[in-house]
Amino acid sequence: MAVLKQDELAFALMAELANQAGAVSLARLSKRLQVRQSTLLRCIAYLGEQQLGQHQGAGWVSLQQDGERSLVVLTEEGRTVATQLTT
Repeated sequence: MAVLKQDELAFALMAELANQAGAVSLARLSKRLQVRQSTLLRCIAYLGEQQLGQHQGAGWVSLQQDGERSLVVLTEEGRTVATQLTT
């Protein structure tokens, strides 16, 4: 597994999701980015829509459940940010 700093992982995650038309499974993202799912979930927590303690997440990604599968998708705001980051 690759060792990425949190900001590098966030950038890689945003870029990967920007290349997708819809939601991507957490397992697939974990394999593509070569990080553990737990590491990826921590990154998603900071980029996501939920509040973490006293801090509001960025609101750029959304984690959704589809039965047993966890799916990750960019929000509209996240897609705008990802486009700016990758151009």
